[in-house]
Order: sequence, then structure tokens, then C-alpha cells
Amino acid sequence: MTPTRLFDFIEYQNKKAPLEKAFTTKYNGVWESLNTQQFCNQSHQISRALLSLGIKPQDKIAMISSTNRTEWNLIDIGLLAIGAVNVPLYPTITSEDYEYILNHSESQYCFVSDQEVYDKVLAIKDKVKSLKKIYSFNSIEGCANWKELLEIGDNTENDEAVRKRKVAVLPTDLATIIYTSGTTGTPKGVMLSHDNVVSNVLSSSTRLPLTIGDASALSFLPICHIFERVILYIYMYNSVSVYFAESIELIADNLREIKPNVMTAVPRLLEKVYDKIYARGGELNGIKQKLFYWAVNVGLEYEPYGQNGVWYEFKLKIARKLILSKWKEALGGNLELIASGSAALQPRLARVFTAAGMTLVEGYGLTETSPVISVNDMRNNNFKIGSVGQIIDGVTVKIADDGEILCKGPNVMLGYYKDPKKTAEVMTENFFHTGDIGEVDSEGFLKITDRKKEMFKTSGGKYIAPQVIENQMKQSLFIEQIMVVGENRKMPTALIQPNIEYVKQWLESKGIKTNSLEESFKESTLIQAIQNDIEGHNKNFGSWEQIKKFKLVPEEWTIEGGHLTPTMKLKRKVVKEKYSNYIEKMYS
Repeated sequence: MTPTRLFDFIEYQNKKAPLEKAFTTKYNGVWESLNTQQFCNQSHQISRALLSLGIKPQDKIAMISSTNRTEWNLIDIGLLAIGAVNVPLYPTITSEDYEYILNHSESQYCFVSDQEVYDKVLAIKDKVKSLKKIYSFNSIEGCANWKELLEIGDNTENDEAVRKRKVAVLPTDLATIIYTSGTTGTPKGVMLSHDNVVSNVLSSSTRLPLTIGDASALSFLPICHIFERVILYIYMYNSVSVYFAESIELIADNLREIKPNVMTAVPRLLEKVYDKIYARGGELNGIKQKLFYWAVNVGLEYEPYGQNGVWYEFKLKIARKLILSKWKEALGGNLELIASGSAALQPRLARVFTAAGMTLVEGYGLTETSPVISVNDMRNNNFKIGSVGQIIDGVTVKIADDGEILCKGPNVMLGYYKDPKKTAEVMTENFFHTGDIGEVDSEGFLKITDRKKEMFKTSGGKYIAPQVIENQMKQSLFIEQIMVVGENRKMPTALIQPNIEYVKQWLESKGIKTNSLEESFKESTLIQAIQNDIEGHNKNFGSWEQIKKFKLVPEEWTIEGGHLTPTMKLKRKVVKEKYSNYIEKMYS
């Protein structure tokens, strides 16, 4: 039996390789697990309960959770099995965004994780005519609890009706509407069918070396994003035990507790892990410090398949034994595979993590493509650093005359919900316009060079690809975030949010005392050190692409502050407007 609908994956697991710990979440300091059979039973109870509430095929049910947890997956499978549509929302967006999405999707019920999310939904509930009731995962005063549905679902009277509804769900039916966070404008509702996502799960699974029934994973990226959600279906299909991290702040603790074999990540998180570990080298002295930096530099030179020769492999063996193995131990000790997505990955990260024994593979895709288009795989020479891997089976990619990546396949969305005009704008026949610029090399590896809509021209008519420059500059330990600007200006410049922790440590090591962040960022010695780093990285670019001036911003760029999308991409328009005075000073 090959799964054809999303709820088939857990039933497939139950028949082929059931798990004692299929899904595990920590409650009040204790990890609690459901085995595969228990999960199937409870999701079936949810189906029965939702049917009792009058949910019809294609009715919309919203889900908003601050953390990934077992309950989310139970509701997801339960509603999909009776033909309803899951509408996941990012917890970090505003109440106004909640109001727009819930109204636009005509969601009838909404599941929330905690008090904070509940309060945001409650604030706009009366403005959403379709919304009948809110259920919470945590116990919240005045809010119905999701366990009430388990009690309703204990009644088996409508079991046959549930079975008929399940059989009636077609692979071509709409399964989910995911509202893109977007860097500008009103969110668009991406419609994905069961077949869109199932085809992606099956094709992507062949690229991830997962041991069926004998592997565990840590899940912490937002489940409302299609990347993590598809990964969870992949885990179901491959019988991988899933543990949900308590929070982003406790990931390190959870890694040491669970000791997973696989996890997903976004580049920003991996950059922070790298910077934190690298900074530890500064705390060492003498030969220990020299040995530490030597080992890291060996890792930074890594190339797969012994391409660097026998002498390098010998050095790598020593570097792993003495230093890099401790890096792996800090992340649990068993981590063999990290799949990175959502944004461009710096090659240095792929090199050093893989050199440390944790293969870091980069993939590429969009919400509109369910999401995977390509992904690297260490096996069979299918891994190339600096690329996003080879195209997955069943998907076709072609490069348009202007360099844009076009994609065709069963993974391409049904369209934007209630917006045929915007759908038509991104489709040419069966090809979806990704908005990304890239190329496919002679070995079939796809490389992304920039976002089409983020490229700009200087006043001299030269094209600038900001993402490429930003990724290069972020290799500086001084730089946390950077945004290159300069559209219709004589040269590119940059706004930089420094790495506050590293800057403080660096200033202390130089014996420089300051009273505030703002004062620190005006320190001439620091500015010169950053200038030196930038000039070093500028050598990788043409004269028209080089950063000539920069301004340090004494404020952390965050999702909550509106600088970043929920998937940690720069909201360029927002940042540009917020620091327009800084930009003008660079050009005055």
C-alpha cells in the first residue's frame, strides 16, 4: 500500500513498522509518548468528534501553535481523514493578520496552543463570522479544551460515517491552505492538495538516509511552515520517532536529552550554533586555542568524497578526534543528518558541520511547490557544497531566458485561494515561476544565485544580487544580520546588525569599556575591524558589487520587531523604511 492521502502515512507506519514512541512531547518536565496504535486511535476519535460537530468535506479548520506538539498532529490527521482542510497560521503574526486569514479562509474552528495565542484570537473572534469555537491544547480558563473532542469521539455511533468520508477523500482534494508570510503585502493562501504533498514526501524520502524503525528526530521549526510539516510526514512514512522541542531556547538541552539522529534547521540557527562554538575558542589559551582553531580551519576546507586528497583526510581524522567530535557531542552525540531549508546556506556551514560528522544537506523549494524541488544527498555522489542538490524525481526544472527557475510537477500548488489573477501571474502553462534566479550545472546540481525581485540596479546600470553579497559578509563573526541596499544609487551600501555577544567579548578582549550598545557601535576600533572584514570579503565580488559604506544598527532584528518573517527572512521593505535616515547618511 503506497500512501495517496496525507492521513495514509500514519496507517502505513502502523502496518509496516509501528513505533513504541511515535510522537513525544514534554509536559510539566516529563516526556510523554504515544505509540503508533495510540496515535491512530486518538486521531480517529478526533475524526468522529469533528463529524459530530457538523464538519463537512472541504470545511476549513485553523491551527495556531507556538510550539510543535503531538496534539497538532493528531488534529491534523483527524480533520484530513474526513476531508476537512487544515489552515495553519504563524503564532507570531498580529491579531489583524489572524483576522484577515480566518475571514479569508472562512475557518469554522480554531485550535490554539496557549494563553498568548488564545488572547490574540479572542481579541478578533467577533470580527470573524465563520468562527464557531476555539479549542486549546493547554488548559485555559474560559476556553474549550481539545480533550473534549477525545471524549466526544469515544462514541462510536458515527464510525461508519467516518469510514465513508475517509474513503471519499481523493488525492486531488484540497488538503491545506498555507498563507505565505511574505516580505510585503497581503498574505496569499497557497492551496495544496493531498497529492501535491504526498508526491513530495515520497520523492524527498529517497534523498534522506533514514533507517526505518530505528531512528529518532527532533522537531522544532514551525509546523505551520510546509518545510517542517512535510518532514513530519516523511518521519511518519519512514517510521522515525519524533520528539518535539520545548522551545527554541531549550533546543540545546533537548538535543542532549533525546540524542536524535536527524533534525531540520534554518541557516540562521546553524549560524548561531557555529558562532557560539567558534567563540569558545577565544576562551582557550596557548596550545589548546591553536589546536581548536586549526581543527575548525580543517573543517572549513572540507570537500566530500576525499576530493582534498589523502593528507587532508588524515588531518580531518585528527581534527575530528581531538576537537570536532566535541562539537557533535554538544548536539547530542548521535546527530548524523541535518536538513537545511527556507533560506540560502553558507557553504562554510555545510563544510564544518559535515566535517564534524553531522552531514548538513541543503534543499530548495517554496510553499507553492509543497515545498521540495531539489535536495542534496551524501550517497552516490549526490552531494555538492554550494548547491541545493539535484532535482527530485517527478519534478522538472527549466531556467528561463532571464535566469528565473521554473518548476513543473505533481508538487506544484492548485493555486492561490480565491485569487485566480495572482495564480495566473505565476504560471506559464504548467510551469510555476519561483521568483528565484539560478542555474543547473552539467552534473544536474541546482544552484540559487538570488531572488529575482530582490535584485536591483545601481544608478550606473549594474545589477546587484544582494543575497549573494549578504551571505558572504555574514561569515564575519561581527555580523549577525546584514541588508545590502543601493537601488538607483551610485554604489551598494549595507545596514548591519552586529553580533552583540561577539562584539561585547571582542571589546573586552581589547580592554575597551563602553556604557551602552549604541556607544559600543560607535567605537572606532570596532568599526575598523568590521571594515577590515568587509574589505576581505569584497575581494570575492566585482568592483560595482563591493560594499563601500555601512552603518551599524544598535537594535536586534527580530520576528517580533517586524524585521524578519516567521521563517527568518529579511523584510527588506520594513528594514529599509525603518532605517531610511541611516541609508540617507551613507549616501550624503
